[in-house]
Amino acid sequence: MRCDSYSYRHVGKSRDGTATVRQSGRVTAAVTAAPPVRSIRWLPGFILLAAIWGSSFLFIKVGVRELHPMYLTLGRCVSGALTLLVVLVVTRDRLPRDPKLWGHLAVLGAIGVAIPHTLFGYGEERVSSVLAGIWNAVTPLVVLPVAVLAFRTERMTARRTAGLLTGFVGVLVVLGAWQGIGGAALTGQLMCFAAAACYGVAIPYLRRFVAGRAETGVSVSAAQLLLATGQLAIIAPLAAGAPPVPTRLSADVIGSVLALGILGTGLAFVINLRNIELIGATGASTVTYVIPVFAVFIGVIALDEHVSWYQPVGALIVLLGVAVSQGLLFRPKRAVEPDGQPRELAHAASSSADQVLTIRSGGTPQSAARSQP
Repeated sequence: MRCDSYSYRHVGKSRDGTATVRQSGRVTAAVTAAPPVRSIRWLPGFILLAAIWGSSFLFIKVGVRELHPMYLTLGRCVSGALTLLVVLVVTRDRLPRDPKLWGHLAVLGAIGVAIPHTLFGYGEERVSSVLAGIWNAVTPLVVLPVAVLAFRTERMTARRTAGLLTGFVGVLVVLGAWQGIGGAALTGQLMCFAAAACYGVAIPYLRRFVAGRAETGVSVSAAQLLLATGQLAIIAPLAAGAPPVPTRLSADVIGSVLALGILGTGLAFVINLRNIELIGATGASTVTYVIPVFAVFIGVIALDEHVSWYQPVGALIVLLGVAVSQGLLFRPKRAVEPDGQPRELAHAASSSADQVLTIRSGGTPQSAARSQP
């Protein structure tokens, strides 16, 4: 599913309920409009996706017990890339062939996969998986100012400004700023925030330079993960020394690496696309509000981690800011095209999905844009 949030001219509707967006007489994007929900068939996949992405922070926490964060990310990228290559073979798809696109994907492989995944690993050496999961929720708050100031793909409004300010207050609450925190805990939290900020840069970059192309999301994700794998294969030995011997790793660590790659990238991508087909891109994008809940629950139950009262409260304030900035609480009146279709349909679905979904699927925003933890 491809979304291009800055080139819509006309929204039509096909027989299967898919909204097609046309520019200069040709279809440039397709956005699945949220269909009438007559059943709850979408709910199991929605919950499973939130659980997979929410549990990623648990697997990172387990992985860094024995692996350097760079090697944890490398193993994750290898298993994720192999999973998506299998999907490409099964679906008879292929990798991109445009050299220019590969250049953009090399950038996204760094800022959307290698760097943020590694930063989360470094962060979770110092803070709990619960806190890492909470920090991941600030990604959309970074997306907006970057999209407005750097890539000019969005417009700043009073509503969005209010959402950003609300989210910033939530960040201060999560940090417990009134307590004068410092040391390793502060360093770890800042690393997790920096990881989320990387996603916040990668998403508008993808929307600016990659969105709207003919290649499928699986194809783009697989290429990006292959490039991230190559980058880490070069840098990890230089920064972290010789790679570990796999036979010396515990089963828990090996299982965590495979779960991060196979489940968090491969299976999650397929589930994500199915959710979009069932409830539309906008509805599917709301999974971002459930991920921190699973991250907190799994961290407390599985790892016996402790949560201070202000951390979940701050997370709720952050998510409130995200909801306000994305217009999920206060929706403007809908302008209608002459053919009776809502003008903002494609933009709204594209914007919400781009900020949350695809980057998670392949570590990059192919939103049908990880932010995958």
